[in-house]
Amino acid sequence: QVQLVESGGGLVQAGGSLRLSCEASGRTFSSYAMAWFRQAPGKEREFVASISRSALITAYADSVKGRFTISRDNAKSTVNLQMNSLKPEDTAVYYCAAKAKYYGDSYYFTEGGMDYWGKGTLVTVSS
Repeated sequence: QVQLVESGGGLVQAGGSLRLSCEASGRTFSSYAMAWFRQAPGKEREFVASISRSALITAYADSVKGRFTISRDNAKSTVNLQMNSLKPEDTAVYYCAAKAKYYGDSYYFTEGGMDYWGKGTLVTVSS
């Protein structure tokens, strides 16, 4: 089992940057594929980005491709999301999630396919 704690959210102006971090407990972090999801007010939770166990494979939602970068440090049990050129429509609660024992080809994960979740961190982008 793994526990996930997000940090780094806050208020930023459009065009600015934020870096989210997710720290995982447990000694098996490197065995999990990791992902970030987000949920805007009144909307469903949506996939943002994911990264494979070895960090060799990443995937991004079209809405963030070219602006966001996901990375991980297995030695520190952390996964990060660097968000640049932020837009008001990026405003949401951002969640870190882990998927155990994944050996598939597609990293465009769904909410129901994740095994563990953090409690989220709020990102607000003002216009």
